[in-house]
Amino acid sequence: MPNYSQTVEWMFQQLPMYQRIGADAFKKNLTNILGFSEKLNNPHLNFKAIHVAGTNGKGSTSHMMASVLQESGYKVGLYTSPHLKDFRERIQIDGKEISEATVIRFIDENRSFLEDHKLSFFEMTVGMAFDHFSREKVDIAVVEVGLGGRLDSTNIITPILSVITNIGMDHVQMLGDTLEEIAFEKAGIIKPGIPVVIGENQVETKAVFNETARRLNSEIIFAEDLNAENYSSDLTGDYQTKNIQTVVTAIRKLNKNGFNISEENIYRGLLKVKENTGLRGRWDILQTNPKVICDTAHNAEGLVYVMKQLLKEDFRKLHIVLGVVSDKDLEKILPLFPKEATYYFCRPNVPRGMDADYLRDEALKYELIGSVYSSVSNAYQKALSEAQKCDVIYVGGSTFTVAEII
Repeated sequence: MPNYSQTVEWMFQQLPMYQRIGADAFKKNLTNILGFSEKLNNPHLNFKAIHVAGTNGKGSTSHMMASVLQESGYKVGLYTSPHLKDFRERIQIDGKEISEATVIRFIDENRSFLEDHKLSFFEMTVGMAFDHFSREKVDIAVVEVGLGGRLDSTNIITPILSVITNIGMDHVQMLGDTLEEIAFEKAGIIKPGIPVVIGENQVETKAVFNETARRLNSEIIFAEDLNAENYSSDLTGDYQTKNIQTVVTAIRKLNKNGFNISEENIYRGLLKVKENTGLRGRWDILQTNPKVICDTAHNAEGLVYVMKQLLKEDFRKLHIVLGVVSDKDLEKILPLFPKEATYYFCRPNVPRGMDADYLRDEALKYELIGSVYSSVSNAYQKALSEAQKCDVIYVGGSTFTVAEII
């Protein structure tokens, strides 16, 4: 039987995986995952779930929600993507990652089915997560959508609550090139009669969500109607304010539906997200003197907040290690980066990584000046060697760039 690293490598290499190769991995229907679930005896029917979609913030929101539920004494499954360092980060119960032995056993038992039906990396991972949550008898699972919503493999669940954080222009080649079209895809997680919490009240998308909720007879709750100023989190990015508001709104709704989550549970859960779930890469401060900050924000909506917070930092000089993936819309993201900084351009080590020379040439059009390095690690080490104690180094542009230095 293959060992753990061989098993995961087989999953990565043999079958398409959006995080590595992009649009070719995106399946346009749920046939495969439904067939696989049937083979597994439909594990997704054996536990309650909260389904979380959105362009930005769905990962932080899912981890916050899981942390609050854990503090309340529930046995909590958490399914998220992508991972930073180890595949097992995607599937955890009460902050404990799925074991290597479980991953090996699951793939070994199902390999012939996976090969015969050409399941994508994401489809097999969703099957693995749901099977794990069912076998371990979780009280509730927080399930983050991988991409979109309507046709995402996670969308076979009927949750007790749906959450949509926000809508932005990302993955337009698969989800549509207007906010309304993208909202339609995300609204695909709204189920008949199941309440939905909307994190951000956007003019372009509100009508789409209201119409879907009305058609499906689902209660719709807008988180922005709640004042959540009294709450804070150990996830310290300024952009977390909206995610906190969304989580508190969702938890209040759960309490009306038979859950027992106290104010103390909410406060403690929000302040212990990293401890309870192991989340990394969200305004993550790696060291001081010089201060090193990394963040996985990778589209315009996310980077607006992060760059604003970065420029509030007190520094003599700013160093930015920047690597992105090839489907990024550079015309939207590069103007958000500050001109008064030294750039270290690099390519994240995935097939989708954008060529660093090309990135530097495009950045030059926006007066972002710097040099090209052969790897993220080399770029980061150069920034560390050039920075003085009172400088700030920011590492970002892609989840994969951050993953290589954490």
